[in-house]
Amino acid sequence: MYFHGTSRVNEKGHLEIGGVDVVDLAQEYGTPLYIYDVALIRERARAFKQTFEKHGVKAQVAYASKAFSTVAMVQLVEEEGLSLDVVSGGELYTALKAGFPPERIHFHGNNKSYEELEMALQHEIGCIVVDNFYELSLLEQLSKQHGVTTSVLLRVTPGIEAHTHDYILTGQEDSKFGFDLNNGQADEAIEKALASSSFKVLGLHCHIGSQIFETTGFVLAARKIFKKIGDWKEKFGFVPEVVNLGGGFGIRYTSEDDPISASMYVEQIIDEVKKQVAELGIPMPEIWIEPGRSLVGDAGTTIYSIGSRKEVPNVRQYVAVDGGMSDNIRPALYEAKYEAVLANRVLDENEEVVSIAGKCCESGDMLIWDLPLPKAQAGDYLAVFCTGAYGYSMANNYNRIPRPAVVFVENGEAQLVVKRETYEDLVRLDVPLKAKVNK
Repeated sequence: MYFHGTSRVNEKGHLEIGGVDVVDLAQEYGTPLYIYDVALIRERARAFKQTFEKHGVKAQVAYASKAFSTVAMVQLVEEEGLSLDVVSGGELYTALKAGFPPERIHFHGNNKSYEELEMALQHEIGCIVVDNFYELSLLEQLSKQHGVTTSVLLRVTPGIEAHTHDYILTGQEDSKFGFDLNNGQADEAIEKALASSSFKVLGLHCHIGSQIFETTGFVLAARKIFKKIGDWKEKFGFVPEVVNLGGGFGIRYTSEDDPISASMYVEQIIDEVKKQVAELGIPMPEIWIEPGRSLVGDAGTTIYSIGSRKEVPNVRQYVAVDGGMSDNIRPALYEAKYEAVLANRVLDENEEVVSIAGKCCESGDMLIWDLPLPKAQAGDYLAVFCTGAYGYSMANNYNRIPRPAVVFVENGEAQLVVKRETYEDLVRLDVPLKAKVNK
């Protein structure tokens, strides 16, 4: 049995996280319930930062807040001295409400609105990652109106796509993100950006994929980017202050996954960047990376209450829980796999293989297929591991199901950081029809 971070089995045979019995948490805060192991998030954050520090390389480790964004999470990121990557006005607003230093905020996105860019400029955030020509023009116009010089990175697509153990050298040109390095778009973009007095072009950004277990893709991306930098040095005299190689660092969801350590990713990136700058004879740029899932993914556990059962003789046993695709849509979206235990009976022997069904009125609402468990009864608690990334952030109100609460645990203490939605919350923004006038 594999546990993450501070998870363990206590003397009652219950799952414990951060020194807190999750059965007690379920009974106090209700289910479904997201529980975050704060010590594990800190450990992950420090592993990335300390590797750069160990090698004496100037860097920013920016938490990709799309993985999980709340005021408390942003405050935790600030405590650990990270930067912050946001991709919408809502994420930016959350960061500002949390009191996060705006100079350490980087704003991504392929279709930033006028209002979102205005908000970013008004709050003087650290950097805007420009994604396309429309944005380049709009941001130049807004920067002139505000009388400011805006620090930007240009997002480029290097023609490499990486997921898990696979990487593809061609085909990534077909992406909604960024300026293509291979078809002349990036050349045109850098020329326009450098010619504008409204921009300070810090450097380049790329993101090659997600849930990546090897360093090959990052190395190849760095090589392609620096080859282009060499061209731009000769043509425009451009030398980047920053090279951002994105995120996508993988985590262990199930026993099938075998991720490498944060330090291995970082050391390979550092080595390749050092090699490239030496060949070009340029100063070492600041390296930025954007871990999201790898900071919070395996720090999150979702607790459900078990309800009904259905047996299809000689086929399958279905066990239903009180959540599902409304709090974790990843299995329905792309067949994501998870592991789970009965939180209140962790040490009981497995007696059956069941499939965990969600409660949404949708046949595709299945959380886990073919899970070995003790004989599960109504009222038992199911703990599904590694739900910290893209669970809460993609949660929804399908079937008018309220979204769960979120609790942080650390050093034997629990803190509610997001309240459970109520039925009243569900209708709060609804506007009733006007009464008909009888004629």
